[in-house]
Amino acid sequence: MTGIGIDFGTTNSSIAVARDAQTAETVQFLTESGTTDTYRSVIYFEPKKPGVSGPTAIERYLAADEKGRLIQSLKSFLASRLFNGTSIYGRQFLVEDLITVMLRDLRLQAEQQIGPFDGPIVVGRPVRYSNANTEEDNEFAIARLKRALDKAGIGPVIFEYEPVAAAYFYESSLDHDELILIGDFGGGTSDFSLLRVGPSARQSPNRILGTEGIALAGDAFDARVVRNLISLKLGRASEYRSLDKVLPMPEWIYSDLERWHYLSFLKSNDTIQMLRSIQVNSFEPEKINALLHIVQNDLGFYLHRSVQQMKAELSLEMVGTFVFEDYALQMRGRVKRPTFENWIEEDLQKIRAAIERLMLRANIGNGDVDRVFLTGGSSLVPAVRRIFQERFGAERISSGSEFTSVAKGLALRACSSAVG
Repeated sequence: MTGIGIDFGTTNSSIAVARDAQTAETVQFLTESGTTDTYRSVIYFEPKKPGVSGPTAIERYLAADEKGRLIQSLKSFLASRLFNGTSIYGRQFLVEDLITVMLRDLRLQAEQQIGPFDGPIVVGRPVRYSNANTEEDNEFAIARLKRALDKAGIGPVIFEYEPVAAAYFYESSLDHDELILIGDFGGGTSDFSLLRVGPSARQSPNRILGTEGIALAGDAFDARVVRNLISLKLGRASEYRSLDKVLPMPEWIYSDLERWHYLSFLKSNDTIQMLRSIQVNSFEPEKINALLHIVQNDLGFYLHRSVQQMKAELSLEMVGTFVFEDYALQMRGRVKRPTFENWIEEDLQKIRAAIERLMLRANIGNGDVDRVFLTGGSSLVPAVRRIFQERFGAERISSGSEFTSVAKGLALRACSSAVG
């Protein structure tokens, strides 16, 4: 019997299948340029057309002269009781409805390659969802996701912590026992687990020693770049005249600009009319005009891509270049790695604190950890890796399959449950 793992992520999603306890393969998704094992967690709507998701959504968005609605990072809304849904071209969608569009497409594409989902299905979940302050909030998020899975024809399912799934992937190649720390860095959350893995540990019911999570990761790093590099070019901290008063630009606009999953919701008639009124009376009208251009044309994806490209460059080089250009707007900037690391230092401190809480609660010393396995896109950020290198030593750090290890581990977990 096969085991199926579904990693529904903030930025990317993936599916894997395991037919034994040692190997798992990822499903491939079609794009115009070939295939990919990561599925962008986005939905795109155009007037009078059904929504499309994943690579197809990106392709249609990029090809459109007049942009429709591109919605990203829906996983970040799952735990929020304040956000139930949104209106798109006059039709109301619940959060679960939007996620269902993605999950159904994921299932249909996967079934074309591996057949019907008739084996055990394990779905990943973070230790702590974005916007979750209590365990009740986490359960609220899981209930929402479960409804979307049901609507998409996926189930019954088992939920597993994403860092624990990464441990299953790491363990699949082990021939000895180890105590490991898993760090899983997604788009919206960073999750950590201490586990015993290996041949003997597989038989133990108490292999998980502790878990910890915080609601920040790659998206939070992006937000720091937007705040320090981009928002100032778009009028943040500028002023405008209203009757006989001089007022600052509303900060909430730039707060939404920093959060990619809120950016598309700025494209409302009320917000656009407000920005047009401010632009006429602004002391820096060209900057407000640039902001209005981005909002009106729903260019958040392009901004996000430019930030991602600069972050990737900074992971390899000491200087990264930000480039955003279209027919009406050009923004450029160069950022040194120490500057970027200074921007994200508050987030790095929260990661350090989460690891410290986990180690103390599990009563595990640094020297007791045999291996640290890091996964997820933000695990490639040098400042993030340095946290673990300084605490545990560079020789104990491992990584690999940064974007698919969780899905593969979930599939291996599903396969083991079938055997059990």
